[in-house]
Amino acid sequence: MRANGFDAFLLGALEEIELAGLTRRLSPLESPQLPSVTRGNVRVVNFSSNDYLGLAAHPALRDAAMLEWERGGFGAGSSRLICGTLAAHEELEAAIAGFKRTPAALSFGSGYAAAMGSIPAICGKGDVIIMDKLSHACLIDAARLSGAILRIFPHNDLDKLESHLNWSSRKHPHARVLIVVESVYSMDGDLAPLREIVNLKERFGAWLFLDEAHSVGVLGPGGGGLAEQLGLGDRIEVQMGTLGKALGAHGAYIAGSRTLRDYLINRARSFIFSTAPPAPVAAAATKAIAISCSPEGSRLRELLWSNIRNLAAALECPNPESAIVRQIIGPEREATLASSTLLSQGFLVPAIRFPTVARGAARLRYTVTAGHRADEIEALGEVFRNLRSTDSGSSD
Repeated sequence: MRANGFDAFLLGALEEIELAGLTRRLSPLESPQLPSVTRGNVRVVNFSSNDYLGLAAHPALRDAAMLEWERGGFGAGSSRLICGTLAAHEELEAAIAGFKRTPAALSFGSGYAAAMGSIPAICGKGDVIIMDKLSHACLIDAARLSGAILRIFPHNDLDKLESHLNWSSRKHPHARVLIVVESVYSMDGDLAPLREIVNLKERFGAWLFLDEAHSVGVLGPGGGGLAEQLGLGDRIEVQMGTLGKALGAHGAYIAGSRTLRDYLINRARSFIFSTAPPAPVAAAATKAIAISCSPEGSRLRELLWSNIRNLAAALECPNPESAIVRQIIGPEREATLASSTLLSQGFLVPAIRFPTVARGAARLRYTVTAGHRADEIEALGEVFRNLRSTDSGSSD
C-alpha cells in the first residue's frame, strides 16, 4: 500500500528514532506477572517488574476481584460524579486513608491521571512550582499543564531548592508555592532527603507534593512509604501513590486532608471526566492494602529487603535504598545491547533510554521482588560479573 503524506511523516520519524537507537516495541508476556515469566515462548527470570511484594498474581487479590465481580459485575458504567461511584471505590479510599494515615484519599485510574488532575487543580498561572530535575514525566507534564512558573533544582540539591524558595518569596510573595518531589526516584532508586525538604517548605510557607509510587509497600512498618517510615505524613500536604506497583493491583491515589479530597472531586479534571475504574480492580487494591498492613506484608517486606541486599551485593552496588538498582551504561545502543545479552542468558532487564533518562545516560535498571530466589539473584550476579570482565578485557 502506498504511504500517504501522513504515513510518510510517521515513517520518517520512526526512522530517526531507529537511527538514534531509541526504538521501543511491545513484548507481551505469556505468563502471569511472576519472578519467572515466559516471553516469546522463552522462560526468563524477570528483574524488570515493579511488583515488589509479589502481589500481582496473589490468589487473595484474584479472589477479592472475583467476589466483587459476582457482587456487582465489572464496569462502573460512568464517571464517579454521575453514577460510577460504587461501594468498592469508597471502601478502597477508606483503606488508602488508613494505610497512609491521612484523613481522606481519592483514587484515580492511573498515576498519570492522579498527577495531571491534582497538580493543575492546586496551582495555576502566577503560582510557583519547584521540582526535582529527576521527577517523573507525569509530574513534569502536570506542572507544565498548570501554567504555573516552573523552577527546577538539581537532583536532591537542598541548597538550590532553598535558593528557589528564597527567589519565589522575593519575586512572587503572594503566589502559592508547591514543591514536587518523589520519595524513591524510579530510574536511580535513591531516596529524597525528605525530612530536610519538609523543614524547608515549612520555613518558607510552601506546600509539598510527594510522589510515593516506588516506596509504597517497600518502606515503612506497614508499607506506607517513606513518609510513614520517617513519621512525616502529617506534615505533607499532598501524598500521591500507586496501586499498581508493590500493591500488585491498578490505579493510583491522592491522600491528604478531607478538604483536599473534596476540592479534587470538584477540580481534578482527570477525575471528573473519566469513567470510574472497575469495581473488581478497586476490591483487589483494597485487599492488597490489607495484606501490606498484615503480618504477611511484614514477612514479604523482610524477604524483599533480604533480596534487595543480595541483589546490590551481586551487582556490586553498596548501600541500596530501594528495590531499584541501576547500572549506567551511557550510549543508548550499548545499553540496548547489554539488555539483549542479559536476555540471551535468561534474564529480563530493561535498557532505559532517552527520553526516560537524559541522552547519553542510558542504563540497565534492575528491580527485585520478594518472590525472587537467592539462586536466581546469584546467577544474575555471575552473568553480570562475566559481562563486566568481558567489557574490561575488550577495552585494554
